[in-house]
Amino acid sequence: MAGQFAKPRSKPSEVVDGQTVASYRGDIVSSHELPRNPEPIRLVLAYFHSAATLNYLRTLALENTGELYERFCAPSEGKLACGESSGGEVGDGDLKEILRINREIREQRFDFYMSHEGLLLGYEESLTRRLGTGYYNLGAHFLWIGDRTRNIGHAHVEYFRGLENPIGLKVGPTLDPVELAELVRVLNPKREKGRLTLITRYGVSKVEECLPLHISAVKQTRIPVLWCCDPCHGNTEMTLSGIKTRSFDKIVGELVTCFRVHRESGSRLGGVHLEITGEDVTECTGGCGDARVTNLSVRYETFCDPRLNYAQAISIALKVSEELNRHTEM
Repeated sequence: MAGQFAKPRSKPSEVVDGQTVASYRGDIVSSHELPRNPEPIRLVLAYFHSAATLNYLRTLALENTGELYERFCAPSEGKLACGESSGGEVGDGDLKEILRINREIREQRFDFYMSHEGLLLGYEESLTRRLGTGYYNLGAHFLWIGDRTRNIGHAHVEYFRGLENPIGLKVGPTLDPVELAELVRVLNPKREKGRLTLITRYGVSKVEECLPLHISAVKQTRIPVLWCCDPCHGNTEMTLSGIKTRSFDKIVGELVTCFRVHRESGSRLGGVHLEITGEDVTECTGGCGDARVTNLSVRYETFCDPRLNYAQAISIALKVSEELNRHTEM
């Protein structure tokens, strides 16, 4: 929640309009527009936008904020920008109302839990503090290591093993079971429950081959982990016209197969990681709304990973509920 703005890429460059350019690595690094030169000030802006988003969500948790939203936020059409007015006139009465809401925020407790991939270590280290006897990343509650940065002895694993935060590890089809077991030992040496979440992302065709071996390897360590399924990333594909998309049916297929394999392995699937938006986009094919390869461009708004739209996400939630009920009945 509040976003991370950084994206790992499988290739350092890509071809845009016949020109080879640096891959877009997220707004925290550069603009999506060419020439995509890194701008350090974007690290500060990413923090600002994250904090502003979170504070806005906190105000929505209060009652009677609809009028304030219409007055200050609606004119900006949901866009946050440093130093730009939303278009509304702010008077003394308005400022007093804003201060009143700020006081209510401080007096009440609102639990919003945030998570992102700890990709840019310079950014993450700047938000790390020693509290008591341990070190905590205060930029999020839960951070994870990506499938491309999970090498033992490399910088990301070294940084994460020193955090007291609950952490996650993306587990892809190229991860050897023996190496996974060693990563589990390194990242959860005290065998703490809730410390480590393993987020599998195989692709629907590789779940039955990889997941049983990974479950078995982790069981042998006798270290508790929480298993989570990310059915989106392993099912990313490219259309003939060069548009990145994901198949709703394959996403559902990986999710359902994960539920079954966990049951058959005497394990339990404890979470699902999805990439979704509340907007009616056409970025993933299939499911409700019947988005097809031929009409992806109608409302294709992402600069990086294709997202499930609102209707597709609700369908996934219903499927998860169905699988949970099946597990309970068994």
